[in-house]
Amino acid sequence: MKVTLSFEQTISDDVSIMVDALRASTTITLALDNFKKIIPCFTPEEAFKLKEKYDGIVAGERGGKMIEGFDIGNSPQRVANYETGKKTLILTTSNGTRILENMNSTVLVGCMVNAKSVGETSVKIAKNHIDVVMAGVRGAFALEDFLASGEIIYQICQNLKDYELNDYAKAAILASRDYESLKDGFYNSASGKRLRKLNYEQDIECCFEKNISNNVAIYKNNELTLIKD
Repeated sequence: MKVTLSFEQTISDDVSIMVDALRASTTITLALDNFKKIIPCFTPEEAFKLKEKYDGIVAGERGGKMIEGFDIGNSPQRVANYETGKKTLILTTSNGTRILENMNSTVLVGCMVNAKSVGETSVKIAKNHIDVVMAGVRGAFALEDFLASGEIIYQICQNLKDYELNDYAKAAILASRDYESLKDGFYNSASGKRLRKLNYEQDIECCFEKNISNNVAIYKNNELTLIKD
């Protein structure tokens, strides 16, 4: 099995795992405890239209801040605990949701909180190539995505006998093995510092928790739902 790490665009037509560790991937993963489906979109205007169409909840941010008029921001904890009878979440974020648009493969969503589950799932469904794709921040490398990807790739390798890693993937595994350093990386990355200034420190703590969820989202027909076993 070929296992690679990429930035923004996938190099696999088999299985790709989108990683936006702070915070879209974590929000998507935990939101599936409360919502049957998540519809990612790319502008606030589109989100409002989809809210009317599907009678859903709109969530999202720009620059880390909740969008005016939205029901909720891009806080994984708040989305996971949001009390509503509605089962559709419409989500727009600065980075993660835009990455999904251009993936022509089976697309899963990964982060620290579901690293073990998404790793196991990717191995079950892949034929020859799993590509872990870092969303980054506005076209720039994001440390937290690199670290979370390392944990996911480590879990993938735990479920494979034979695999071939590119050097980027090898480096990510090495960087992610010291958990205390990983947490420090989340806190002190550019994204982490920005979220701390916005008083979202609890979100950062939530996003670096290891394997607290078995949820694995699959992106298909412009929707994110729990993958079926």
